Amino acid sequence: MKFIVSRDVLYKNLSAISGVLGSNSTMAILDNFLFTVKGNTLTLTASDLDSTMTAVIELTNVEGECCVAVPSKIMLETLKLVGENPIVFVINEENNEVKYTIANGEYEAPCFPGNEYPQMPVMQNAESFEMEPTILQRAISKTLFATGNDELRPNMMGVFCELNSDCITFVATDAHKLVRYRNTKNTSENPASFILSKKPLAHLKTILSGVDTPVKVEYSAENNHIQFSFGNLQLYSSLKEGKYPNYENVIPKENPNTLVVNREEFLRSIKRVGNYSNQSTFQVRVSLSEEGTNITAEDIDFSNKAEESIAGLYSGEKMDIGFNSKFLREMLENMDGAEIRLEMSRPDRAALILPVEEFSAEENLLMLIMPVMLNY
Repeated sequence: MKFIVSRDVLYKNLSAISGVLGSNSTMAILDNFLFTVKGNTLTLTASDLDSTMTAVIELTNVEGECCVAVPSKIMLETLKLVGENPIVFVINEENNEVKYTIANGEYEAPCFPGNEYPQMPVMQNAESFEMEPTILQRAISKTLFATGNDELRPNMMGVFCELNSDCITFVATDAHKLVRYRNTKNTSENPASFILSKKPLAHLKTILSGVDTPVKVEYSAENNHIQFSFGNLQLYSSLKEGKYPNYENVIPKENPNTLVVNREEFLRSIKRVGNYSNQSTFQVRVSLSEEGTNITAEDIDFSNKAEESIAGLYSGEKMDIGFNSKFLREMLENMDGAEIRLEMSRPDRAALILPVEEFSAEENLLMLIMPVMLNY
């Protein structure tokens, strides 16, 4: 069979779906893109079994139909190095061969029967809702960094999503830090909750840039899968199994001690002082009083020590509290706004980090960090 497609269109769509490909696939066929031509439509597919992504391209010059798997790496590298030109594909399924001609070059590679490629299961009794791409991208970017990496707790290796009649909530935690993002623009009279896998979310965050159409989200409890559809792209992923921790129980309600501080100044100070902390604990001490705020760190083994004072408005009892500077830095880097509010109760209780001004009226962002025991 034969078809013609624009180099730019093909490369853009293959690049978009390639993010789900695995680096160490257990099945050799998954190192390929699946090309399916039916009528005037070319469907491109990439998969790592847990996630599958498709892109649909309309063709104007087609002869015949096919379903073959084409090596992904060599095709992407070739398309990356050629300019915009029509590409003429000739696929011989009997000889398992694909040829493509671009300008004055002709390239040949093996192809494999498409029926060997894993197929996405059909979702049963799926529920659906729509989200603005900017909200979904923001929800992912605000929570993804806080997910866990402990394979003994796989339910914490993803982002928890909860939908109800008031809002949509995204939560991530690794037991040391927790982020809760809420947006009231998305609601549903049919409450639902599920745990989203990290890898497809990371890819989704990247490819949502520039998308200006609503994202349709379909999920099925029976299949334990979710699908995101926007434009000509679809991302299909399995959901994490297990029950997510009751995150609301760990968020302290009474926090009489508060520090309001410039976020950038606080972040830069934590970065500088954190360089002098013990590189296994990353511990920094934050000394708080109405007279001022000091940040100190010390690494006795290497005789490193640093101390800085920062401007801020503190209200509450005098206290010293310890934080992992690496975690604190991550949280401050993933917040917006000029000022943040640090809310605390005691040095051995979780502290909250909140934006003084919310990004929008519909949005609510809360970050929680567990303190570390001070040892100096």
